[in-house]
Amino acid sequence: MSTIGKNKLRTFLTAFSVAWGIFILIVLLGAGKGLRNGAASQFSNDSENSIWVGGGETSMAYNGLKPGRQIQLTNEDYDLIQNKIEGIEKITCSSMGRGMKTLSYGNEHGAFGVRSCMPDHHYLENALVTEGRFINDLDIREFRKVCAIGEPVQKALFKKEDPIGKHLDVDGTPYLVVGVFYDQGRGDMDRIYIPLSTAQRTYNGKQNVNPIWLSTGDAPLEKSEAMRQQIVNLMAVKHHFDPLDLKALECRNNSQDYFRIMNMLDGIRLFIWIIGIMTIIAGVVGVSNIMMIVVKERTKEIGVRKALGATPFSIISLIIQEAIVITSVAGYVGLVLGIGVLELAQKAGIEGDFFKNPEVDFSVAIKATLLLILAGATAGLFPAIRASHIEPVVALRDQ
Repeated sequence: MSTIGKNKLRTFLTAFSVAWGIFILIVLLGAGKGLRNGAASQFSNDSENSIWVGGGETSMAYNGLKPGRQIQLTNEDYDLIQNKIEGIEKITCSSMGRGMKTLSYGNEHGAFGVRSCMPDHHYLENALVTEGRFINDLDIREFRKVCAIGEPVQKALFKKEDPIGKHLDVDGTPYLVVGVFYDQGRGDMDRIYIPLSTAQRTYNGKQNVNPIWLSTGDAPLEKSEAMRQQIVNLMAVKHHFDPLDLKALECRNNSQDYFRIMNMLDGIRLFIWIIGIMTIIAGVVGVSNIMMIVVKERTKEIGVRKALGATPFSIISLIIQEAIVITSVAGYVGLVLGIGVLELAQKAGIEGDFFKNPEVDFSVAIKATLLLILAGATAGLFPAIRASHIEPVVALRDQ
């Protein structure tokens, strides 16, 4: 401690390089975790293992048919996919767009989305029914005018009144409220759901649907991708288009998107580790160089110690202790500052759709600090060994 105290500037610059390295590592790891949490949150809003099917426009000629034909999915396509494709866990579809409609109850009015769907829809949306029930098969078969409403709709129109069993006016058409749901997806609660069959009969009188959405359960990526290709082939035969025509049918495997993005984020995390470790190594090399200088400056002191009977081990431990103290204290300061920055970022609300809850696993932080201390000991080892080999007579002559 006396030696450290006599060389304040040198010690500070050495400690700063070490603290900066661990600080950068912690902040970068936290940022990488925030990106991963944000991406996982986006996928968790809906079912991760799912396939989304939507109509498109042909871009290739096929069996005498010209390109430019619109591919419109219908109830028949929904039934065909449900019956022909094996491995489907849940399936739904819709016939209404994302437009807003005026909803009213008593003297309360508001503009909210109205979506038609099938009974499995809330599973695919990862929506939780908090009161009553969701749309069921009987609602579909009997064309019932019922609806399940999001919690914001309940708060805006019904206030503290229980909405179950009340009639909600949707642009002049009354719907019986049968349930309330909660959905963590952004904007996914500012709507109501009505039966698909009711929407088709009430608003357009057609059998058109878009999109068809199904989940693949625990199927691995290869299985879900095979299911996606089977759907493409099935729709190609039904609507007479080339299965290789990518614009004719929009068929997206969300599992594939999920794995691709997670793999990319894993690569970013590995890159962050490389950058952080290289920064720490630079700091440790600085510690080693400083220890070399310390040994040079203290040559006479070391000679006196050895002349008075100091063992090589005591000389080595003296130098290593100084290196360990500098790296340990500096590493701890860098660790605390890094975690502090991440905490401030969370409290300041520096988050978005693709960046959430930046944090560092506690065990990772501890392992990084222990690694740093070990590196500090290693950094002081070679200068310490050099010091232990100094002959007392030579050391006492040193100028």
